[in-house]
Amino acid sequence: MPGAEAGSTTRYAYKASLIGSAHRFELTEQGLSWHMAGRSGLWRYDEISAIRLSFRPVSMQQHRFRADISRTGGGRIAILSTSWQTAALMAPQDNGFRDFLIELHARMAKAGSRAELTAGLGRKTYAAVLAFLAVLAVAMAGLLIRALVTGELAGVLFILGFAALFAWQVGGFVRRNRPQSYSFDRVPKALLP
Repeated sequence: MPGAEAGSTTRYAYKASLIGSAHRFELTEQGLSWHMAGRSGLWRYDEISAIRLSFRPVSMQQHRFRADISRTGGGRIAILSTSWQTAALMAPQDNGFRDFLIELHARMAKAGSRAELTAGLGRKTYAAVLAFLAVLAVAMAGLLIRALVTGELAGVLFILGFAALFAWQVGGFVRRNRPQSYSFDRVPKALLP
């Protein structure tokens, strides 16, 4: 079903957990149709008030993206780019997720939507993350200097290795989730698989 198209309907589905049914979404002529946890609804494209795209890795899937869609008058839907397969496996659905979101943006633009389109973390959260990373960098630099002064080569190598691994893991998250606004015709590629 991911990314399947039938006439003028684009579909996407994912399993948010092992227990329960799949969350299903369709882009129809009338709007965004959704079915989740025994509930369903149809949001017209001009009723969608906001979309926030973000990069949200988890331990079972390091390459996971999320779209939070809000409606005027209340309600929010989260759409993920991965689906649970087994207790130990989350499968990426990169093409279906990307195609669905690109088509959603195109249909909203065609309907004359005035939705707020944002990407990444909120500005306050992002500032807190940067402050935490700055404090951590100062602490790591202090440990590195101490290891160099005392001649602990194993400690120096450990700190350098840890810093490189941390920068690789966290650096991508911070870079992709930089707060920004975007337009319907310029969806940020860094936040789509």
